[in-house]
Amino acid sequence: METTWKVSQLDCYPEYEGNADIVFTVHWSVAAQDGEFSGYSYGSQALTLDPEATFTPFASLTEAQVIGWVQSAMGEEAVAAVEANLATQIENAKNPPVVNPPLPWG
Repeated sequence: METTWKVSQLDCYPEYEGNADIVFTVHWSVAAQDGEFSGYSYGSQALTLDPEATFTPFASLTEAQVIGWVQSAMGEEAVAAVEANLATQIENAKNPPVVNPPLPWG
C-alpha cells in the first residue's frame, strides 16, 4: 500500500509577533493505493506556535515541511491509526464485508 499525504489548505494569522501569515491549522488529506484499490481520509490539525523553533517565512514553506508538522503534532499513534484505517478501506474493497446480491425473485 502506497500512501500520499497532501495539504489542501492552511489557516494563518495575518500577523503574529512581527511575522506575516503564521500557520496555525493545516487541512490535510491522505490517499492510499494498492493496485486497483484505494482509500482516502482527510482532517485538520491545529499547530502549536513554538517561539523557539526556526522560523520559515510563508513563501518558503514546502508541502513536505508542513506535512512533517502535521504528523509530528498528530503523534505516531494517530498517524498509524489513519494509515490503518486506509488499509481497512482497501481490504474492505477487496473483500467486501457486506454485499447486496440481486433479489432471488427478480
